[in-house]
Amino acid sequence: FYHIAVSHADRTMQEHFRADGSCYHVIDYSLNDNSVRHRQTAQGYADESTWSRGQAWAIYGYTMVYRETRDVRFLEVACQSADAYLRRLPEDMVPYWDFDAPMSPLLPPKDASAAAVTASALIELSGYVNDEIKSRHYLDVAIAMLENLSSSAYQSGTVNTAFLLHSVGHMPRGREIDASIMYADYYYIEALLRLRTVNKGG
Repeated sequence: FYHIAVSHADRTMQEHFRADGSCYHVIDYSLNDNSVRHRQTAQGYADESTWSRGQAWAIYGYTMVYRETRDVRFLEVACQSADAYLRRLPEDMVPYWDFDAPMSPLLPPKDASAAAVTASALIELSGYVNDEIKSRHYLDVAIAMLENLSSSAYQSGTVNTAFLLHSVGHMPRGREIDASIMYADYYYIEALLRLRTVNKGG
């Protein structure tokens, strides 16, 4: 299982990422010779766009792979993915559902789930980065994300039984648009627990 996981992470690292650190959502491999047939999206705006939660999964996933392998190549990918994500954030640190979706008078919906996943990942990632300035930057950004997610702009309150509002499940299929979704809540709580551990000196 370890070999399968590392092999998958290796191949994904080779095929999913663009030069700027952003990632494709889906890679279609040939069953005949394992070559790449197509780079595409399922839940993003377009094949060449950057779906924000997909980028969040990349940060989270490669942070986890580094944790389990201590292979510095995976730490580098996690940092490159994080930097690509952070460069394109709006002021409130919660991304739109796709970083490349066209703007209009009715702005495309935010995705609080992407912010929650990323905040949790950055807290862990900050503990692995040797550069103190970069480590502190990741932690500070994660805290800012959680502060904004904890504000009245994103808290559900009495609207429904979820913790967070304003996530996007599957925009191209018109599903869960500007909705509460469970993985937003899961990673929000995980991020808060991780931050509590950091604040206690862990």
